[in-house]
Amino acid sequence: MTDLDLTDWPAFAREIHATLPTHAQYVLWGNADDSYLVGAGGATQLVPLPDLLGRLLAGSGYTFLLAHDCVDGPELRRIGASDAPAAARSLLGDGFRAGGRAPDLAALATQAEAVARPRQPVRAAMLLRAARLLRSPTDPQDAERVFLRRMDKLARTAQPVSAAHGRTGSLYNPVIWLLGQEGDLPAWFTAANERVRAIALPTPDYGDRERTARLLLRPEGHDEPQLGELARAFAEHAEGMTLQGMIETTRLAHDRGLTSRELPDAARMYKLGVLDNPWRREFLRHRILAGERSLPNRVVGQPQAVTKTLDILKRAALGLSGAQASRASSRPRGVLFFAGPTGVGKTELAKAVAQVVFGDESAYLRFDMSEFSAEHSGDRLIGAPPGYVGFEAGGELTNAVRQQPFRVILFDEIEKAHARILDKFLQILEDGRLTDGRGGTVHFSESILIFTSNLGMSEPDPAGGSRPTVLPGAPYPEVEARVRAAIEDHFNRELRRPELLNRLGDNIVVFHFVGPEAAARIFDLQLANILGRLRDEHDLHVVLADQARAWLRARCTTDLAHGGRGIGSALETALVNPLARALFAEAPPAGSTVTVTRVRDEGDLITLELA
Repeated sequence: MTDLDLTDWPAFAREIHATLPTHAQYVLWGNADDSYLVGAGGATQLVPLPDLLGRLLAGSGYTFLLAHDCVDGPELRRIGASDAPAAARSLLGDGFRAGGRAPDLAALATQAEAVARPRQPVRAAMLLRAARLLRSPTDPQDAERVFLRRMDKLARTAQPVSAAHGRTGSLYNPVIWLLGQEGDLPAWFTAANERVRAIALPTPDYGDRERTARLLLRPEGHDEPQLGELARAFAEHAEGMTLQGMIETTRLAHDRGLTSRELPDAARMYKLGVLDNPWRREFLRHRILAGERSLPNRVVGQPQAVTKTLDILKRAALGLSGAQASRASSRPRGVLFFAGPTGVGKTELAKAVAQVVFGDESAYLRFDMSEFSAEHSGDRLIGAPPGYVGFEAGGELTNAVRQQPFRVILFDEIEKAHARILDKFLQILEDGRLTDGRGGTVHFSESILIFTSNLGMSEPDPAGGSRPTVLPGAPYPEVEARVRAAIEDHFNRELRRPELLNRLGDNIVVFHFVGPEAAARIFDLQLANILGRLRDEHDLHVVLADQARAWLRARCTTDLAHGGRGIGSALETALVNPLARALFAEAPPAGSTVTVTRVRDEGDLITLELA
């Protein structure tokens, strides 16, 4: 049927070539806008898909490829040795002209019928981009529905075209559809017609990326060992990219004056769309070192958690996350799983991480996973699928990371999310990317992901409520062992997703109960915040007498079951509320000093004596 050697062509091209005698239409879906490797060794080329199809068909005696563009009209691609315009007029009529205004769907169907059921023994093919033809594949308009029915009938009624110019065999004049995703055409179109063959166009694997990297780097004259090293590094960092994306990355590198060794940086720029990289800043090392002094003062009484968090930040800053793998990793820069009692500083430490790494707490993004307990609520994260309300808006998570890839992302109380939603984190933790509802890829390779959980702190009781499994005052090793066991049980037995726990690895950070000493420090810090607010906003200097301070400290730090949050709530009840009442009643002038001499607990009401 052809003298063309297809040994080193993509598998989908060989499949089309082998089935031209039996199939009238092809639906190529997936990586439809990419270039593909053709040939081997020094003859290897990167060929755009329409050109590749043209070469493939030319080898089987086809004369022209009529490519439909809904903007510029039909393009007549000459692919054979014959006179393509004359051959096209013999099928489409003397009035046919390439270019110009794009035909409507009815005229387009007529052109497809003229090509697929030729009046003359001319081999030709037609190329259509379905995503740009149909407004809504799931709910086509009347004209679109008629068009699809005509194309379906055409596939069933087309006949193979006899060979010409000494060739043997009969082949269909195919209509080839190009789709970004399989859903760009109604499912019935391919499922119910044996003459229509659907073929997936895969994204390039590591082997394709390495061959492409060699091809792009060869003109620079590197020797073979150096070329191999540079090609492997480029291919590893181009994970998830198309081959056309790799071509554009080399152009970006040349435009920015980057060397061949800096192509991984160019790949990061291409993926993320930003040139600045906070992880490469020299002062980040100094920030993290300063964090060894500042974090213990901000997150009080959690030395083990702070130390473990700083270790992971140092690893992330050095680019050593996932360094044990044989290839470069595109996983998130850091992953932390904060677990332990409530109110002990898990959320506060997440904010502190954002401040240390990015110098800005606004780089901290929080999702309350109790809002994602229903399976369908996952659409809020990545966006609704095509055809559903909210599709155009995208997802809250994917939009935020696309806008600012350098983020700390907190998923609070992760155990409350639906199990199906947790599956979305598998791809993020393993590959560092996620596909949103609109089909776009969002990269998490520069983000820090933090999960929090209260697993292991309580268990159901016979009455239908819950009871604590470990109490304040328990030694840290006991708390850590119980929490880790509960986390393993939750992921392995309840969710049956051990692979998610495996991807968290040793990044589980267990927090301890707030002890008496830490509670006293938290009390002093929160009290100073209250008095500082009055001083800054109202120019009032409030002083607590020793007796009043001691009473408040004892009242607020007696029950530590709710940690620092419980201390803050107690301070609000015992100091803030009665102080607000007293200040409203007495209205001291700005600049004055008010002394709280005594706190009186009258059962259902706490009052203050001021001087």
